[in-house]
Amino acid sequence: MSDLIPVIDLFSGPGGLAEGFAAPSRKDGRNRFHIALSIENDVSAHRTLRLRSFLRKFGSCFPPEYYEFLNNSSEEEPDWSRLDPIKWREACDETPLVKLGTEVATSLLAKKIHNVRKEHGWRTVLLGGPPCQSYSVVGRARNAGNPHYDIDLDDRLTLYEEYVYALKLLQPAVAVLENVKGIVSARYHNERVFNKVMDALQNAGGTDRYGLYSLNTSTESDFWTNGLNSGDFVVRAEEYGVPQRRHRVFVICIRNDIVRKLPHQLLPKLRHHESQVTVDDVIGWMPTLRSRLSRGDSGQAWQQVVQAAYRQAKGVLPSMSQQKRRDLQRALRLVLPSSTSSPLPFRNGKIDCASHGAISCPDELRGWLHDRNMTSLPNNETRGHISQDIERYLYASAFALAFGRSPRAPDFPVELAPSHANWNSGKFADRFRVQLANEPATTITSHISKDGHYFIHPDPRQCRSLTVREAARLQTFPDNYLFCGGRTQQYVQVGNAVPPYLAWQIADQIIGLLEYIDRRESRVLRPSRSTAGRPSGFGGRELEKQPEL
Repeated sequence: MSDLIPVIDLFSGPGGLAEGFAAPSRKDGRNRFHIALSIENDVSAHRTLRLRSFLRKFGSCFPPEYYEFLNNSSEEEPDWSRLDPIKWREACDETPLVKLGTEVATSLLAKKIHNVRKEHGWRTVLLGGPPCQSYSVVGRARNAGNPHYDIDLDDRLTLYEEYVYALKLLQPAVAVLENVKGIVSARYHNERVFNKVMDALQNAGGTDRYGLYSLNTSTESDFWTNGLNSGDFVVRAEEYGVPQRRHRVFVICIRNDIVRKLPHQLLPKLRHHESQVTVDDVIGWMPTLRSRLSRGDSGQAWQQVVQAAYRQAKGVLPSMSQQKRRDLQRALRLVLPSSTSSPLPFRNGKIDCASHGAISCPDELRGWLHDRNMTSLPNNETRGHISQDIERYLYASAFALAFGRSPRAPDFPVELAPSHANWNSGKFADRFRVQLANEPATTITSHISKDGHYFIHPDPRQCRSLTVREAARLQTFPDNYLFCGGRTQQYVQVGNAVPPYLAWQIADQIIGLLEYIDRRESRVLRPSRSTAGRPSGFGGRELEKQPEL
C-alpha cells in the first residue's frame, strides 16, 4: 500500500468520513487513499468501524460469507476473526477502541503517527469531527435548561485540541475538520469557540503553518488572510447530491509551503449538483414495510389499528373545503389495501430497482448505494409504536402527501392531539414531522433513536418512522454497510455520521492537489532515517527551511 496515501481518522464514529476517502476515485475508479488509523471510543460504533475496516481489506469484492450473512437475517453472524485471522488482526490494529485525550490514546496516536511519517513523509491526510453535542444549537438549549450543567466543566468543548495535537505531530499535506454548524456561534469562557479552533489549526506545528479553506465554490480565499466569514465554511449537503438538508462546517487545512506552489484551480472546491436528490429518490425503491405495535404485535392487530386510524382521519374531512377534502381523501385511500389484504412485512423485503424512485435516483448515487450481491437489506426492521402514534403518523403522512407539507399542531384534529401541556404553545408545533417525498430530508440526527416523531415515512400505507437503513440511505451509506449494536445505537451512529457520498466528493477534490505535489516530488526532500517522525516538518527540519515544491 506504499503508493496509497495514508489517512488518519479521529473521532471516527461508524466511519462516514473514512468511507468516502477509502472508496475508489470518481475520476478513474482507482483507490488513492488507505485508512491507516481510525480511533473511536463508543463500543457499538467501534464494532461497525472495525468490521468495515476488515471488509475493505478484501478489496472491491467482499467475502461471500458476508453476503450470506446479510441476505439471510436468521443466520448467526460469522466469527470474522476465523474467516481471515490476518486481515482481522490488521483491522483491529487499524481501529483501536480508545478515548482521545487519555494517556493510552495519546501514546498510541504518537506511535502510529511516527510510523506513518517515517514511511510517507508529507504525503498524508488527517480527518476528524470532534464530538459536537455541546456546540449544537439543540445541545446548548438542552444544557441551558439543566441547572446542574457548568459549561466551564464540559471537556467536550475542548476535544478539538486532540485533533490539533495530531495535526502538530503528523503535519499532513491536508487535514479536514468537520463539525456542526453551531460551532460558529458557540462560546467557551466567553470566547468564540470557532475563532479559537481556527487559530489553533492555522498554527499547528508553527506560526502560520496552515492555510484554512472553504469547500464552497463561492469562496476564493482562506480564513485569516482574506477575512472569510465563519458561515463560509458551512457546507449544505443537499447542494452536492445528498438527499438531506444537512448543514455542517468543513475546514480544509493545507500546509502553506504547499499552497504557495499550487495553481489556484487545484484548491479544493465542491461542485454544485444540477438538481437536488429527494427522499423518494433513495428510499422510494426500498421495501414497503408496516410499522409494528409496541404491545401485542401481529399483522392482523396492526391492520385493525390502521383501520381505526383511517376512520378517525376521515372524521376531519367535513371541516375542510371541498378541494382540500378531495385531496386528503385521495391520500387516505392509499391506506386501504395495506390494511385489508395480506399484512405487510416489518423487515427486509425485496429491493425494487425498477421502481420510480430507483429510476429517478442519479446514476452515480444509485451505484454508490446499491450492491447487486444483496437480496436483502441489513438494519431494515421497523420499530414498534403505540397505537395513538400510528394514528398520528397515518394522518400526518396523508396530510403531507395531499398538501405538500408536513402538518403542524394546529393542523391535527383534537382527537389526535397528544396529551402534552405545550402542544398548543407553539414551541413544538412540528412535533410530528413527515419527511416529504419530493424534497431532501431534514437533518438526520441522533434524536431519531428516541421516538421517530421527527422522521415519519412519507408513505401513508406504512404508518411508521424511518428504519435505520432508510436513515442510512438518506445519509448515503452504501447498502452493504452494516451497523452493529442494538437498534438505538445503530440510529445514533447513523445520525452522528458524515455522509460518505459527500466525503467521497471531498476526497476527489483533495486528490487533485496531492497528485500535483506527487508530480513535483523529485524536488521535495524525503524524511531522513535519523529524524523522521518528528513533528517539526519534512525530515525533522522546520517547514520554512524546506526547498520549494
